Amino acid sequence: MKKFDIPSFYKSPIISSIKEMRREADKMKKDFEPSVLDFGPIRFLIARHFGFCYGVENAIEIIYKTIQEHSDKRIFLLSEMIHNPQVNQDLQDQGVRFIMDTHGNELISWDNINSDDIVVIPAFGTTVEIESILKLKNIQVEKYNTTCPFVERVWKRSEKLGSDNYTIVIHGKKNHEETKATFSHSKENAPAIVIQNLEEAKKLGEFIEGKHPKDEFFTVFEGRYSSGFDPEIHLKNMGVVNQTTMLATDTQEIADYLKEITLKANTENSFADTRDTLCYATSDNQNAVYGLLKKEADLAIVVGGYNSSNTSHLVELCEEQFTTYHICDANEIVSKTEIKHFKFRTKSNTITKEYLPEKEKLTIALTSGASCPDATVEAVIQKLINFYSNSKPIDEALNSADLINF
Repeated sequence: MKKFDIPSFYKSPIISSIKEMRREADKMKKDFEPSVLDFGPIRFLIARHFGFCYGVENAIEIIYKTIQEHSDKRIFLLSEMIHNPQVNQDLQDQGVRFIMDTHGNELISWDNINSDDIVVIPAFGTTVEIESILKLKNIQVEKYNTTCPFVERVWKRSEKLGSDNYTIVIHGKKNHEETKATFSHSKENAPAIVIQNLEEAKKLGEFIEGKHPKDEFFTVFEGRYSSGFDPEIHLKNMGVVNQTTMLATDTQEIADYLKEITLKANTENSFADTRDTLCYATSDNQNAVYGLLKKEADLAIVVGGYNSSNTSHLVELCEEQFTTYHICDANEIVSKTEIKHFKFRTKSNTITKEYLPEKEKLTIALTSGASCPDATVEAVIQKLINFYSNSKPIDEALNSADLINF
């Protein structure tokens, strides 16, 4: 596995030790049992996989190397590097400026960007339209393109589907930077449409079955289909790809449903036999949470940016079994009796009192999103054990930790 050069302040000796010990014991990554870190009055069930993924570490290495090597140039990011507030704030503190916000709203006019500037493409990738702007301005992008290779793999899958005359159905969040980029690249090769969930897939199915007039399609799916899309023609043959951070089970459910509908309405070759296009880290992190769900815990804490798609899906899974708190960092843990956290379903911040049950032995399930630094996870552990004066020191707990079996 490639080792990336990322700033030390994002690393955690404790978390690194846990990950390395698990990696050595499970090189094929088939064991999704959580690690157990026991401090006496409080113990943590730590997900087998969590934290920075390949694409995130690659992007961070490139942007920090660029900052070090080009102090004489203006450095811009198209938008947030990744969906993590600490990382993005640190980059801004070092002088990096964002051209757009995460919603695509322009923060800096393109008129103010010139060929002498460095423009870094974030891990999410970018649209064909923005790539064209950069080329017209003679801005070198190849060296500063941090697009995740797993996102690019989705684009290649879409290109293949298009060459085989399939319409591309993208399972994703239409306003997410990655989905915007995938839609932009997909529509270059074939008709494309974005759907977010099974409910929208079923609505699409109603048009495949001819249950609604053609004109209604353009209202129901406004802003989510490619130019020239004709539902009477382009819903006959299709294949599904996804935003790499969606829930694997949701993508499979959508693909199974659309396959059934299209095969009924058309021919046996009308649905492309595609596997999901999630990245390995999304799959590993989700499977690791399923491992957590098999255990008993008093609550779960998921650490990551509040606008992080992959993190929100980990929260969604944890909520199936545990009272779950989504926090961006240890500062959200105000005290032993109060925690600030984010509710992704309502997109709102809230405060919960008495979130830690009064027990002789408290168990907390813990994981984090793919854009969350290990140092942030360690800070959460440290903050919580500090509430218990009779807790073992971290080093002692790590030495006696069960890092292979529960």
